[in-house]
Amino acid sequence: MTVTELVSYEAALAAYDPVMGLEVHVELGTKTKMFCGCSTELGAAPNSQTCPTCLGMPGSLPVVNATGVESAIKIGLALNCEIAEWCRFARKNYFYPDMPKNFQTSQYDEPIAYNGYLDVQLEDGEVFRVEIERAHMEEDTGKSTHIGGATGRIHGASHSLLDYNRAGIPLIEIVTKPIVGAGERAPEVAKAYVTELRELIRALGVSEARMEMGQMRCDVNLSLRPQGVSVFGTRSETKNVNSLRSVERAVRFEIQRHAAVLTAGDRIIQETRHFHEDDGTTTSGRVKEEAEDYRYFPEPDLVPVAPPRAWVEELRAVLPELPRVRRNRLREEWGVSELDMQSILNAGAVDLIVATTQAGADAAGARKWWMGELARHANEEGVELGSLPITPAQVARVVELVASGDLNDKLARQVIEGVLAGEGDPDAVVEKRGLKVVSDEGALGAAVDEAIAGNAAIADKIRGGKVAAVGALVGAVMKATRGQADAARVKELILQKLGVEA
Repeated sequence: MTVTELVSYEAALAAYDPVMGLEVHVELGTKTKMFCGCSTELGAAPNSQTCPTCLGMPGSLPVVNATGVESAIKIGLALNCEIAEWCRFARKNYFYPDMPKNFQTSQYDEPIAYNGYLDVQLEDGEVFRVEIERAHMEEDTGKSTHIGGATGRIHGASHSLLDYNRAGIPLIEIVTKPIVGAGERAPEVAKAYVTELRELIRALGVSEARMEMGQMRCDVNLSLRPQGVSVFGTRSETKNVNSLRSVERAVRFEIQRHAAVLTAGDRIIQETRHFHEDDGTTTSGRVKEEAEDYRYFPEPDLVPVAPPRAWVEELRAVLPELPRVRRNRLREEWGVSELDMQSILNAGAVDLIVATTQAGADAAGARKWWMGELARHANEEGVELGSLPITPAQVARVVELVASGDLNDKLARQVIEGVLAGEGDPDAVVEKRGLKVVSDEGALGAAVDEAIAGNAAIADKIRGGKVAAVGALVGAVMKATRGQADAARVKELILQKLGVEA
């Protein structure tokens, strides 16, 4: 089915009610893998961080990573889950080239955390509760690189290269219960949930959760049911969606695609699908297995995990300030509205603004530049705000230079452009481009005299009481100084020389 065959989003929602399920995989930031001592450091040569255990060699035995278990408990507690008094690992059997053991060590019917919830705030301030089915521990697969072909996928490739450095890295999979009642806001709810979950994971310090690096990935399950019907429809699962915007787009596209198939009298196939960033569409992957197809059975080489209650309560007691509580506190400290705070959150700017204030800037100045000029650059380049090549400390220095009068806003924008272009820190860009505000009163006075002499008619109007006309003379001075004068001081000098009170 092509994009042109889709029904409109409005028509789809008029006839059908969407039901979602979101499965989020988070790579934990442990130093070693989940069941062996191999390093998890990024950037190593392919297959250099492997051992008999993570390669599944006969006779090798796994050992559970204690930090991985601790991180799982922290995540479960932050998601308001119950923490199992006793749980165990299972083998999920399937063959893929990037799974060297031919099974994944995971958890099946006995997860470490279950029955929780996460409240998320939508753009208009409405709070939507997403219920959590489970959060369980498992290991990541290796990485396949498909060579040849036009898409980078296995179809059409001439051969594939396998890197097992990632095989065995600790994962937490967080699975929601069916999300119902979102209606037309389903795409927004999905994005808000993954956004809030990412903020929570980062606050816990268990992962950087950088979606662009695959440290956090979302599988979007979606089905439609006719309005007024309680039975769920057949679902599709869009795999490994790796940005917040893409989560929203994937949900919207699948709603329209499902509606088009059902409206045409056809049936939905339960399958995995691939999301395409370039046009926001999905295409078929493979028929989706049911749980029984994986032939789960308890992992015989690992003992059950039984977290002592005292340990669980110790971890609960040291949980950091959670994102919603922190945002409410910051909103009051910064003196912004709930709508403004939601915009800051949507832009991914909360932590950036906090870091900028910690580097010495006032909150208003930090917000101004991150949510203004820098957000514009991020939008134009199609990247997340935090991916821009500028640090909070550099933004804080720009704020300081503006506050001291060394830069005006126009010059500050040029400094930011220079930093983003790799020309160095703000002070280096100022020096290189000669961008400091003209503060020499003699030079400024000379420029004002020249503007008055060259615009005698306007000067006479100002003397006659039409003070608003001063803007034209200010503009002339700013042009003469290449925008490097302080406009407020220029206005003062003009009125002073013309003998007019402000």
